[in-house]
Amino acid sequence: MNLLQIIQSEYVSAIAGGIGGVITAWLTQRVLNKRGTFTYFVNHQRVGMSTEDVIFGTVAVSWNNNPVSNLYLSTIELKNESMNDYENVVVRAYTDNTRLLTEQTQVVGTPNILQWSEDYKKQLHVEAGASPSENQWAIYNGQREYIVPIMNRGQAIKLTYLNSPNTTNPPTIWLAVMQKGVRLKFRVPQNQILGVPQPRAALAGVVIGVAAIFALVWQVSDPWVIAAASLTYGLVAQVPGAYGIKILRKLREAIGG
Repeated sequence: MNLLQIIQSEYVSAIAGGIGGVITAWLTQRVLNKRGTFTYFVNHQRVGMSTEDVIFGTVAVSWNNNPVSNLYLSTIELKNESMNDYENVVVRAYTDNTRLLTEQTQVVGTPNILQWSEDYKKQLHVEAGASPSENQWAIYNGQREYIVPIMNRGQAIKLTYLNSPNTTNPPTIWLAVMQKGVRLKFRVPQNQILGVPQPRAALAGVVIGVAAIFALVWQVSDPWVIAAASLTYGLVAQVPGAYGIKILRKLREAIGG
């Protein structure tokens, strides 16, 4: 029996198919059980600043008739980048150099807002006729805690705070996520193309372009055609890169169910 007959043997085919099935199942489980990743970024915009200038005069900023030195509008977006869905996710926003004043929350793509967690509500509970304690004001101005009933894959939430820094420096606000099997990563805000961060789209575009050039060299003999095609592709490389990443996301979602 020669090598070709051995390869074509039904026993070998069955064994190879079984091994292939085991490997496929193992890879699928690895993908499905991969640790979840949440990412977030923060954007700060100055609303106003109190100052006294010999040329422009006195500029005074106030919030609810209370004078403040600086006023910022800070927006935080948190996104579930994993292939898993999560329930009852606790999200905490906190700061050490600014006072959180009013807030606006949103589950992106829905009309829903976020509710404070029960533990946070208990900390801020004030009996009828009583006034909040200094500790309660410190908690309210320094942190917020929410419960997200459902955080599906690809879902994002947005938190917006009007805040007043304690110094002339811009505010710093962080997030913490308390959820088993989830790690949280901070990311710098990036310009996007077709919903994909431009650096990632550019990198994917380069990879696709290299493959396309190899195929072009294999099929076309005229170097001018290859050079013109390469130059043209380079001008729009981010677009196929973005589409490539979106296709990979769809495949991941299909594998994840």
